[in-house]
Amino acid sequence: MATIYDVAALAGVSPATVSRVFNGANVSGPKAAAVRKAATQLRFTPNRAARTLRTQSAEVIALVIPDIENPYFTEMARGVEDVASEAGFSVVLCNSDAQTEKESTYLDIAVAEHMSGVIVAAASSDSDLTPILQAGRPVVAVDRGVRHDIDGVVMANRDAGRAAAAHLLQSGHRRIAYIGGPEEIDTAAERAEGWWQAHREAGVPEPAELLRFSSFRVAGGRTAMEELLALPEPPDAVVAGNNLIGVGAIQVLTEHGLTPPRVGVAVIGSLPFTTLSPTAVTVVRLPARHMGVTAARMLLERIRGDLQPARTVVLRNELQPASASASPRS
Repeated sequence: MATIYDVAALAGVSPATVSRVFNGANVSGPKAAAVRKAATQLRFTPNRAARTLRTQSAEVIALVIPDIENPYFTEMARGVEDVASEAGFSVVLCNSDAQTEKESTYLDIAVAEHMSGVIVAAASSDSDLTPILQAGRPVVAVDRGVRHDIDGVVMANRDAGRAAAAHLLQSGHRRIAYIGGPEEIDTAAERAEGWWQAHREAGVPEPAELLRFSSFRVAGGRTAMEELLALPEPPDAVVAGNNLIGVGAIQVLTEHGLTPPRVGVAVIGSLPFTTLSPTAVTVVRLPARHMGVTAARMLLERIRGDLQPARTVVLRNELQPASASASPRS
């Protein structure tokens, strides 16, 4: 592998001149051209690690998410990468599996590797971002809040839960369940609050026995839906708190011969996969890619020295009703 000394020898300049060229310093045209020509011939690449030692930060950002298998987060990652790449930054994708221990490890790595900043969808309400913040690196929270006073990009979660439940109520359903992720995650709790709100606004008794908090995964949707169907008076509709919960709930309904629209289903987040017609289920679309784009732009502003107070951007959702509404089950 060619070194800076090899480039200097071929270009007929000093190693210091080669260093100045690749660090953007002022070097005469002929010398700079000779250095770049020699570097091309030798396939020389400037040492990013050495550059990091000088600047105390690498042109790399970390994106820490709780579930890499969830298309919602991969769509968000695409938005982050689009913006970062255009700005000359690389993105390291870290999957915490919703475990604070793994999350802490990735944050420690971000500090050790002198990464320029971090975008994080917190593993839990107990997530501790102190190490990366104490290192002076900017952090942007996405999808859910954190206990630190930092920038954030979130969805209008209460509105999403309210819109999903209100549509089912307007379609004639009266026993509408809600299945959310862990109650301590504000994304799940706020969407449940929206579900409650829709019932109050419609003057329909709030069915507390139909509220379930589980995990944000397919298994969570399956388990909760089985419990709901086992009730003496099962629900005639269900709001799924995220896309994977929706998949699990629909699987169980189908296995019980209750394929939508026989039982109404509204899913917060686009379904990643299903054997149903996409028009059989109401979907509250969440702009995940736009969330990633917004978070990356905010992070880059901080990296470039923006010192304004922490701010939170709330993104709106879009209701896509099912083409045919189910009647309340007899």
